[in-house]
Amino acid sequence: MADSPKVSLPEDRAPTLRVVPMPADANQHGDIFGGWIMAQVDIAGGVIASQRARGRVGTVAVNAFLFKQPVFIGDVLSFYADVVRVGNTSITVSVEVYAQRNPADIEVVKVTEATLTYVAIGPDRRPRPVNA
Repeated sequence: MADSPKVSLPEDRAPTLRVVPMPADANQHGDIFGGWIMAQVDIAGGVIASQRARGRVGTVAVNAFLFKQPVFIGDVLSFYADVVRVGNTSITVSVEVYAQRNPADIEVVKVTEATLTYVAIGPDRRPRPVNA
């Protein structure tokens, strides 16, 4: 791979989620399973969607998902989630994931970006309007 431009964590906001993948989350080569990363992205997106909906939400679509770099055991992953659209019952969220690696000389790489749509769910487990 060609050298990437220097990347840093976004300074204008706090991460929605921060996690360190462990050996059980990796394949035999030490690369973290894509499905594990997808689950963490869904959690981060769900946190923001639930806050915006002021209640329960469910994932209805993964609109886009791009793995840009591999993730390794011990990387410190920071998930940044933002609401990009609010519909009548739905909330679309963008999630960017950065890895901090090599603690002796920290390197930051953007590893994943995704867009997911959630639906607000009422007590009857049916879609409900998102509060304005």
